[in-house]
Amino acid sequence: MTAINYLIVENNIVINNCVWNGDTSIWTPPEGSIQLIQETTSSIIWQPVWSEGVDPVVIDWVLSEVIGQGGIGFTWDGTVLTTNQPKP
Repeated sequence: MTAINYLIVENNIVINNCVWNGDTSIWTPPEGSIQLIQETTSSIIWQPVWSEGVDPVVIDWVLSEVIGQGGIGFTWDGTVLTTNQPKP
């Protein structure tokens, strides 16, 4: 088995990010937790909105769904993770 990044979710909150090969004989996730493969899990995060022109600058931030960007503190609704960070 290949080791990959897993997000450990308890009570619908990501509590940890670990590298694991999925082998429960080596390590067992916390009882009652959910293990999500980070690189394939959808997350809603803040993304920049850029101005147009020669020297673009960030003019705003919007929540956008992306794959593989979940992190500790994100909330899980059973389908997608959502950032816990305020708008930049």
